[in-house]
Amino acid sequence: MNDEKQPHPKLAQIRAMLAKAEDPAATPEERKAYNAKALKLMSKFGIERAMLAEKEPNSDKVSDRSISVEGSYALERRLLLNEIGRSLGAKVVYNPMRKVNGRKIYRVHLFGYTSDLDRIEMLFASLSLQATNGLVYARPWVPGESVAAYRRSWLRGFTTEIGSRLLGAEKQAQDDAEEERSGEGRSVALVLADRKSIVEAAQARAYPKLGKAKLPKLTGTGQRDGRAAGRRADIGGPRVEATRRQAVSA
Repeated sequence: MNDEKQPHPKLAQIRAMLAKAEDPAATPEERKAYNAKALKLMSKFGIERAMLAEKEPNSDKVSDRSISVEGSYALERRLLLNEIGRSLGAKVVYNPMRKVNGRKIYRVHLFGYTSDLDRIEMLFASLSLQATNGLVYARPWVPGESVAAYRRSWLRGFTTEIGSRLLGAEKQAQDDAEEERSGEGRSVALVLADRKSIVEAAQARAYPKLGKAKLPKLTGTGQRDGRAAGRRADIGGPRVEATRRQAVSA
């Protein structure tokens, strides 16, 4: 068995916590506790990998990864992936939608360091499931409102809250690491800034010309309820419509 293909032990630990949060039998308090602990560990892991790569460049390299989003509310879940990716230091590109056997598939192309892409993919899988489970109970309060429109706006609110919490956790992990280092070597901020520049350059090489797209408009009234659900999840762009002919930056 190739050890390189096995998840990092800390990622396996985080995955186990997220699985507990995804369990429909878990109480809201239990889900919040599991998610909060998983997010804290995940943000700390991201900083640790970045600082290790500063000393050992081969331990974490810039890469890219494509993730396909399909099924119910795929456009809205694509926005969730974008929010997670941006919050964890990746650059995100939306490729044109394509149809396979009548199914609409939205491909998201991410650029980032391998450790960050692993975190993004893991979080998206978990939070996408949690959002889908939450939608089962999402119903409009306004008489006559479209359930689909309400759920799309619910997902937007969920995504916004997730992004805010992820950014906060990443910033806290950075501040904690900076304090622990006490001036030893280059600062965490400088290391992360260099990584950001390298990721941006990788995206620019792959997509020297990117189109612009607009944020989809919403008509539903579910954003407030979605944000509340995002707070309960306690984890995690401009969010854009895909064009049919051209990739767009997220």
